[in-house]
Amino acid sequence: MNCIIIDDELTSRIILNQHCSGVSDLDVIEEFSNAIQAMKFLNANEIDLIFLDIHMPDFSGFDFIQTLKNPPKVILTTSDKGLALDAFEYDCIVDYLVKPILFPRFEKAVEKARSFSQRDNSKAEANNSGSKSTVTTNEFYVNIDRTLIKIDTDTVNVIEAKGDYIFIKTTAKEYKVHTTLKKIVDKLPPNVFLQVHRSYIINLSRIVDIEDNSILIDKDVIPISRSKRPELMRRLNLV
Repeated sequence: MNCIIIDDELTSRIILNQHCSGVSDLDVIEEFSNAIQAMKFLNANEIDLIFLDIHMPDFSGFDFIQTLKNPPKVILTTSDKGLALDAFEYDCIVDYLVKPILFPRFEKAVEKARSFSQRDNSKAEANNSGSKSTVTTNEFYVNIDRTLIKIDTDTVNVIEAKGDYIFIKTTAKEYKVHTTLKKIVDKLPPNVFLQVHRSYIINLSRIVDIEDNSILIDKDVIPISRSKRPELMRRLNLV
């Protein structure tokens, strides 16, 4: 299994590397001292297993997991014994190792990750055999004053909800429509659009700048809710 190590403590990374070298089919591809560096790596690489510290600068281990759309298996490594119950709310977490980590316990955790991965691969093969492809259109229609108006999704910058109306702001003009964000979101390509706040959906390709908890699109400053920030960070093509 290919794995990476994410831990801000150098000593912990050295110990984990030594333990990994003692498992024949475990290959450490890379190690990181913070979660942001690991996010960039995972945007371009696929791995089987992450050894992840919980308490780190910038992002906690739990915040990091939330940024991953299809996370690999995760083994948490931490000095904090009090977060085990929180950890197992995440399907990707297969074990919880408390530092200092002894090799027999480490080896047991790796075996658990291996068995979980084999089980998931079997399920994926079964599901793929009966899966159907879906098609997303690049346009939708809105009803304004009893007239159906076609809007190309590529031209949409921001969709804002105000009361019983939404305002669709495109590169050419703005449309006021009597509907809700919940109804409009199903008509948008999910790989292009993201709801970043209860009142806003944005076109990710139209982002000009991100600063603190706000996004600049054209001349609009859009707030980012705390719960949506991990998903936004995952979707960005970080360099």
